[in-house]
Amino acid sequence: MNQTLKKTMLVLSPLLFLACGGGDSTTNETSTEAPTKIEGKLVVDFPASAVKAGLIDAGVIESNRTVYGYKAYKIPYVTTDEEGNSVNVSGLLVIPTGLPEPVKDLGLSMVSDGHGTIFANNKAPSVTASKYGVPDGSSVILTSLGAFATLQPDYIGFGDSREHYHPFILKDSLANATVDFIKQVKLFTKEQNIKLNNQLFLTGYSEGGYSSMAALKKIEEEDLSDLAVTLAAPMAGPYTLKEMADSILTQERLLVPSFMANFGYAYAKAHDEAIDSVINEPYASMLENLLNGDLNRTQIDGNLTTLTTSNEGLFSQDFVSNYLTQDDFWFKRALVKNTLHNWAPTTPIRLVHCKGDNVIPYAISELTQQSMQSLGASDVELIPVEQSLGLPTQLGHGECGLPAYAVTTKMFAKIRKQTIGY
Repeated sequence: MNQTLKKTMLVLSPLLFLACGGGDSTTNETSTEAPTKIEGKLVVDFPASAVKAGLIDAGVIESNRTVYGYKAYKIPYVTTDEEGNSVNVSGLLVIPTGLPEPVKDLGLSMVSDGHGTIFANNKAPSVTASKYGVPDGSSVILTSLGAFATLQPDYIGFGDSREHYHPFILKDSLANATVDFIKQVKLFTKEQNIKLNNQLFLTGYSEGGYSSMAALKKIEEEDLSDLAVTLAAPMAGPYTLKEMADSILTQERLLVPSFMANFGYAYAKAHDEAIDSVINEPYASMLENLLNGDLNRTQIDGNLTTLTTSNEGLFSQDFVSNYLTQDDFWFKRALVKNTLHNWAPTTPIRLVHCKGDNVIPYAISELTQQSMQSLGASDVELIPVEQSLGLPTQLGHGECGLPAYAVTTKMFAKIRKQTIGY
């Protein structure tokens, strides 16, 4: 088992690195009926000694580092998709074990951690944990090393909602999936006598950075006071969608065609547009099968062209031309609606990003910080990962995931120490 864990630690999960990064329906609304018990299945129970041995073998930590055990629960819940429909979804709750009694008495701080872009359903947090039964990905950093309760929604389109298309970089669906899971976890932990202290942090890498920003915006706009966020630290997210699309759709070639195909497909589905009005054939007809959760990114890329447009390109020439020339084009309106850099959060935000990011440029976070500050946000900082860790070279998008989580976990732990006491 330690060998499996070692391999897991060495890659620290595709949930970190492959990325381009509703209402609370947990109880019956009829007052005469008893509340519905929150289901939850224990899928991982790993002792601290085994986690520590794997981390030491992988060269992640020194032998004197404190490491906690790891319990993970798959939890089903209900959220709302982009079209306003209720969807049965799932997520993973990870809690540390072997905590000192004083820490148990104070209760666990929560971190909602949005995973990065995935394509294969077996990479969804609850699916991975259920299938392999070992600690995986960013939750090892946040839970076994950071002692946080880590919440990882699978998102719509994965886990229990695999049959639904994934609303890739669509803020309402991603925000709903995140916020509704936080609510469900709070109910579940109460039933299970898992003590929380109600301190909540938001983070996530790439698409997860976008989803955590979307969740924060929803929490603030809807004044969800029971979900007050202590600090949000979205990492390497594509917050400025129109600016990114302007750049990508005027380039000759696509760096990762699967990301852009996923983007075009999801936006067409969500806005009731024909797929082949966005994506050229033969690719338009292939996407439903390519994005059904059976294939990984590399396999999907192998079936797509890297040409951006023209008759042989991924995107229809008419689609690109309309986007570039028509102010009222539906896709342009959709991007403006789903952009996340043009508002003024009251919650403190730390935009964590690597300067060498070759997929989601560092300039995206720079623009986000500038925009938020110009609109009146008083506590938004940009955290360059390489500088924070004293690294001599800049890191690309895939390389940045692990160090970004290390920087973020340290920030959260420092605030917890100052406010909660451990």
